[in-house]
Amino acid sequence: MSTEALPVGVEDVVKARTLLQDVSRITMLHEVSSLSARLGGAVYVKCENLQRTGSFKIRGAYVRLAQLSVDQRAAGVVAASAGNHAQGVALAARLVGTRASIYMPRSAPLPKVAATRSYGAEVRLAGNTVDETLVEAQDFAQRTGSVCIHPFDHPDIVAGQGVVGLEILEQCPQVNTIVVPTGGGGLLAGIAVAAAGIRPRVQVIGVQAEQAAAYPASLTAGHPVPVTMGATMADGIAVGCPGKAPFTLVAKVGAQVRTVSEESLSRALLFLLERTKMVVEPAGAAAMAAVLDEPEAFTPPVVVVLSGGNVDPLLLSRLLRHGLVAAGRYLSLRLRIPDRPGTLSRLLTELADLDVNVLEVEHRRTTETLHLGEVDVAIQGETRGPDHCDEVLTRLRATGYPAPEA
Repeated sequence: MSTEALPVGVEDVVKARTLLQDVSRITMLHEVSSLSARLGGAVYVKCENLQRTGSFKIRGAYVRLAQLSVDQRAAGVVAASAGNHAQGVALAARLVGTRASIYMPRSAPLPKVAATRSYGAEVRLAGNTVDETLVEAQDFAQRTGSVCIHPFDHPDIVAGQGVVGLEILEQCPQVNTIVVPTGGGGLLAGIAVAAAGIRPRVQVIGVQAEQAAAYPASLTAGHPVPVTMGATMADGIAVGCPGKAPFTLVAKVGAQVRTVSEESLSRALLFLLERTKMVVEPAGAAAMAAVLDEPEAFTPPVVVVLSGGNVDPLLLSRLLRHGLVAAGRYLSLRLRIPDRPGTLSRLLTELADLDVNVLEVEHRRTTETLHLGEVDVAIQGETRGPDHCDEVLTRLRATGYPAPEA
């Protein structure tokens, strides 16, 4: 497919790679053998979680800043981000010798805030979402003359992110499908442009969180459409409206966009940690979540982009527990038992005989709905998977425990 009429062409991506030669890493491609067996063809992960600053964002940020004029660099730059773009701009600003002011949502993870400051940027917390924070950054640019470095809606940003696509095409020349986490669309658009210009047969598929999916409605409407966002763990791709430049590219090049649930995101995080030994943030796992949801929808060889690995350790612990629940490996059980000596002990013995590893037990006698002589017991435990969960519930019901709730 010709890309001459597009705001970014493959020649721009090639130029961006030259700019990035001594700045970004060529991240590795790693085969996921268990998925390859399921799809009947090779599945690889492109490990941008191992990129400098922990995500692909340094690529676009540096390409944008490297092409600023002397006067623009003297005025400084400002950006808005939940964390990854913030770190990319902060490092790029240090490398090109300009100062950076970064606006981040008040809910931004503390490790991302600390990392951004460590690159020398001034961090300002404002707003509750990336979209609100971006308004603050744009206002700052108007007041101070700083150059606003948009996280995705600029041709230089798209071209820089597209270098990921060039690397994939060189590392896996036989690739048929590239799956990409998608927020505003800079990474998706860049990879799609690279593929369209070099190997048009390659299918490029973007993946968004269901609670922050602006692209499906926008592609249907034929133009960027703002959407009301719900709560999602994938803060890095929680963008309420596609950027004009990336949307134009995605629409004209013909990239597809799919969505995934919060449960799928958490399952993907757990899978990546267990099977590939990769620590990935929820947004970075979106593409893998789509492949795990419906593997037959992706023609191998498949390359799954892991776009970032900047995750708060405290959040990661909660996400992994959520992933264990979603994968049927963590049983949360609530039931009522008679308030008599030995009853709780017998229940726990029953669970032990069923090979449930009990983690927590909550024993309550005072709730409004309990009858006299009853206690409410909440148990959390580890299981071997969905079949084991079903076996446990069936056995408890057969033993006479009243309708345990999982």
